[in-house]
Amino acid sequence: MSAVLKAPLVVEFPFTRSLGPVQSAFLTGLRERVILGVKTRDGRTLVPPVEYDPVTAEEINELVHVGVTGTVTTWAWNHEPRRGQPLETPFAWVLVRLDGADTALLHALDAPGPDAVRTGMRVRVRWAGERTGAITDIACFEPYDTEASTVTAHAGEFEDPVTGIVAEARLDYTYSPGRAQTAYINALSGRRTVGERCPSCRKVYVPPRGACPTCGVATSEQVEVGPRGTVTTFCIVNIKARNLDIEVPYVYAHIALDGAGLALHGRIGGIPYDEVRMGLRVEPVWTEGARYPDHYRPTGEPDADYDTYRELL
Repeated sequence: MSAVLKAPLVVEFPFTRSLGPVQSAFLTGLRERVILGVKTRDGRTLVPPVEYDPVTAEEINELVHVGVTGTVTTWAWNHEPRRGQPLETPFAWVLVRLDGADTALLHALDAPGPDAVRTGMRVRVRWAGERTGAITDIACFEPYDTEASTVTAHAGEFEDPVTGIVAEARLDYTYSPGRAQTAYINALSGRRTVGERCPSCRKVYVPPRGACPTCGVATSEQVEVGPRGTVTTFCIVNIKARNLDIEVPYVYAHIALDGAGLALHGRIGGIPYDEVRMGLRVEPVWTEGARYPDHYRPTGEPDADYDTYRELL
């Protein structure tokens, strides 16, 4: 049996959000080297600030200027920093209760090693050289032996306040399709489509999953299906996708390959988009060197009877 495939994958997208007055003041303050907290009705000072009291759920907006020094309440050593983390060399993740605050702020502590870090140690903010109004305006914390600093009220008013942020969300991982889909992908390289039959209900799943989702039993019997199939349902795409060189409008359809017990996705070409219909008989079109069909086109056969594919909608 061929080796199970695996490949590195990256999922990323920019998440844009607007800021309310409290978060706007906090991030703008970081840009100006000022750390703001918010005071609750019972006198607690929360840093980072939130817009609603986590205990009473009432709205809170009384801002206070807390210190840039504080005390480590707990920590963990990071031996291997990853891409995008605050420091490129090993560092400690720390929760720091800034002077004047009743809650702790999570950030990085630049220290020579884990032996130099302890709960209760005093630290101070190291500001980034260029600040834009983001949590990264605090480059990190650093050890600093000093007394607690003074806390004062603050109106939270700045020139050119930060009103929105873009958070770059990204996930790096290694994906393996497993035994069944590895066989499916390898078959596609030979322009064949292979599914697996459930030994109980006898349904053929394409792409195969290694187990029947209905019966819950393992599948191993390989069955070649297609290459022709039937359009069971479809949609007309009118919005052009980024990095997809296909002119709109075009049709994306569910296609039940002959012999398959499950419809798969595919683009329909070789026919005007407004002539695509349920029951249309289609066949794959391959491009040189491709590992999967580029699209499906009409075969010229009569349309399939609805009763032959109604269970595959």
